Amino acid sequence: MAMGGRTGDQFTDINVTPLTDVFLVLLVIMILVAPLVNQTVLKVDPPQAASSNQKQQEEQGPKIDVIVTKDGKILVNNQPVNPPDSFAVQQVIHNEQEKAGKEDLPLNLSSDADAMQKYVVAVMDAAAGAGIKRMRVLPLRK
Repeated sequence: MAMGGRTGDQFTDINVTPLTDVFLVLLVIMILVAPLVNQTVLKVDPPQAASSNQKQQEEQGPKIDVIVTKDGKILVNNQPVNPPDSFAVQQVIHNEQEKAGKEDLPLNLSSDADAMQKYVVAVMDAAAGAGIKRMRVLPLRK
């Protein structure tokens, strides 16, 4: 294959096609990753629904009320849980189940709109580990 020039000359031109391909791939990766960097905390907006049976359901038998505040505190039936992780919350839920004498208690999870996702997920994980089958996620009433 003749490249032009005389025989024995060295080819010193840089092939920029692979370099351009690498830069385009890096550009695409940056375009895809850049919007994700700003989303450090997932905001979960609980559904807003008015229910006429809500007060009747709340008055039926024992239940577990869990509150997650925006400063990272977890309260189970108005008792603070330390440390606020899933294992400690699961132990408190087990204690509440033993007090009530039954395992299938409904759990009401009230979360502040500015609460960090990891605390809400820790409560959900603890509830699943404790065998909770009925759970409602509610907005925190002020």
